[in-house]
Amino acid sequence: MVEPMLTDLRALLVEKEDCDAGTVQRLRDALSQSAQQYKSLREVTELLKKKLDGATGTAAKKWHLKLGIASFFLGYTRQAGEHLSQAEGPLANFYLGRAQVSQGDLTGAFKAFDKAEKLGYNASQVQLQKANIHRLNGEIADARAVLDKQKDQAGYNAEYHFQIGSCHLAEGERQKAIAAFEAAIKHDPGHTGALFQLGHANDLAGNDDDAIKYYETALRFPPVHVGTLKNLGILYEDQERYDKAAECFRRVLAFDPRDEQARLFCKDTEASLHQSYDPEDEHARSKFSQVLEIPVTDFELSVRSRNCLKKMNIKTLGDLTRVTEQQLLSSKNFGETSLAEIKEMMTAKGLRLGQSLEDGQGSDRPYRPAIQPQNEEQAALLNKPVSELNLSVRARKCMIRLGINSLGELCQRTADELLEAKNFGQTSLAEVREKLTAYGLNLRGD
Repeated sequence: MVEPMLTDLRALLVEKEDCDAGTVQRLRDALSQSAQQYKSLREVTELLKKKLDGATGTAAKKWHLKLGIASFFLGYTRQAGEHLSQAEGPLANFYLGRAQVSQGDLTGAFKAFDKAEKLGYNASQVQLQKANIHRLNGEIADARAVLDKQKDQAGYNAEYHFQIGSCHLAEGERQKAIAAFEAAIKHDPGHTGALFQLGHANDLAGNDDDAIKYYETALRFPPVHVGTLKNLGILYEDQERYDKAAECFRRVLAFDPRDEQARLFCKDTEASLHQSYDPEDEHARSKFSQVLEIPVTDFELSVRSRNCLKKMNIKTLGDLTRVTEQQLLSSKNFGETSLAEIKEMMTAKGLRLGQSLEDGQGSDRPYRPAIQPQNEEQAALLNKPVSELNLSVRARKCMIRLGINSLGELCQRTADELLEAKNFGQTSLAEVREKLTAYGLNLRGD
């Protein structure tokens, strides 16, 4: 099979005199051809810097424009803004606005888009970016008003559908948002914003394979967003594809060496690359874990035994391996008959009471009774689903692994217990503590 010929980026950006909207589209298409094109663009950027050295007047502004565009599509939005602010013309101001949005300078971005429109840049594209700024400022009604005037673009413009979807998302209308994002990639299969949001939606729904496909597609179309790399890296990590996960986190650090979260993620992932793996041990651990997760309600227990276990918040056989005979007998109405019944049930599964405590298994948390709320208001708070904390992808997946469904169950865990969970590090711990504090709660022992 003959490989397609790659676009010559040196000819496009160095040798070609003009740089206009057509040049930008050709650059974007070229970068989607191969990962090798990003290396070529970095090399071209160095050539552009040499051309800029010593250039003055109109020539200098031309090289600043090309350097700004190249930097933007490499993901270096701060450098892009610095160069584009020293260029001139509608294209320079439009991409200056986009770079400033990425840097959080929404006021400066609005002024840049306004200037781009006055200088003749496509008015509809400018208006869609202004709608984006209104939404980012929390001015959803203003964003909607701008978009209402652009309804004629619904038949062909991916960015229009992306902005509509983003408004739906801000309003909590997730299904409408997903439909709009799907419409966006129908018009432009490489719309990175829509691809990211669809990847994130599948990520939240637990459709990891679909999420990975959307994120991987988004990486093929510049500019690459840091959020895409981080989320994809975590998904790779969950599937134990540590080499790919580490590559994602390294790319984040290439964009911003000061990103401490990415540095910690990268360190954890690279450490996992060197861990030994025994399939037989893993199979045995998996089978044992499945037994521990069997609900006690699966067994035909007496009413008294069943009620006592319920009061003590003992839900699985694993919970029983973390409680002693004395603790059971100290429960009201739990006597020797009930104890014998429980021990017989455990023996049938090759388990015994207090087994995890005797074995010193750090991954198994000790038995603890449920937190007793002091009033109805606190009970409602503790029963809130942990999903209301809006945790990051990594922290959320750890909650799923640990079987933590409510705030009350989370508050029963200590920091050390959480840190023992796979892929749960200090960054995730700090996030969980911060979110619990907002509800007036804390981890056990904090």
